[in-house]
Amino acid sequence: MPLLHAIVLGIVQGLSEFLPISSSGHLRLVPWLLGWNDFAGRAHLEKTFDVALHLGTLIGAVAYFRTDLVRLARGGLSVLRPRRLAVDPVGATVETGVVPAPGPEAPYGDEGKLAWLLLASAVPAAILGALFNDQVDKLAQHEWLIGVLLIAFGLVLLWADRLGGRRTADTFSLRDAMVMGAAQALALAPGVSRSGATITAGRWAGLDRDSTARLSFLMSLPIIAGALLLEGAKLAKDGMPHGFAAAFVVGIVASAITGYAAVWGTLRLIRTHTFTPFVVYRVLIGAGVLVIAATSFR
Repeated sequence: MPLLHAIVLGIVQGLSEFLPISSSGHLRLVPWLLGWNDFAGRAHLEKTFDVALHLGTLIGAVAYFRTDLVRLARGGLSVLRPRRLAVDPVGATVETGVVPAPGPEAPYGDEGKLAWLLLASAVPAAILGALFNDQVDKLAQHEWLIGVLLIAFGLVLLWADRLGGRRTADTFSLRDAMVMGAAQALALAPGVSRSGATITAGRWAGLDRDSTARLSFLMSLPIIAGALLLEGAKLAKDGMPHGFAAAFVVGIVASAITGYAAVWGTLRLIRTHTFTPFVVYRVLIGAGVLVIAATSFR
């Protein structure tokens, strides 16, 4: 596999994982449009490479949210600590081992509760991914379907964004986690977009743009980590094919850098803009894919 191909796909993965435009769809469309055939007859290796690129985006997101993740981890672990009663100097009974109230630097409210809700949100996608993994892989073979899903779910995002929700992340509930988690499961189909689906669900649930995007990005981390563990175990068992090690490394580095940039850029953009630019992009790309698929012009 040429290193240039790995770098391009790493950049595509890094940008499209967090922008609501479908990373799996773009990873399929770019080689299709450019006539690349690096994984001919090795579909499993292609999927392993795609998952390896997700390692890069995971690194980028963890680097960006490192402070938040430390607070969430501490809060989540504190929930598991046994609570005990103590007596203060004036004789009043107080409870210890409870997560303290968040300070002004913590935008998420109760970190302990939120940490477990984010983990719970990964359950629907994990179950459906395990049950329908092969069927989902077959969907990626139909480029015209990717085009349709880019357009359709882009328009749904436009509708949900215009509902104008104003709830903040500290109101995030189990219902929100299940709604956004179910939407995340839909994104197993290439062209839907994991971040696009969860942002759509969050906006529909009434969350403001910044809170929705942050929660969407944080929700991706358990899913990406789980996929990495599964594919990493398979790769360790089968071994790295000759000639692909360097491509894996440069692809991961490229996706990590652009993944960090995508998180940073998206959160800055939506503070003053809507998600409409992403919808326009999805519709244009989806329409272009449909035209190319119908005419076989490549």
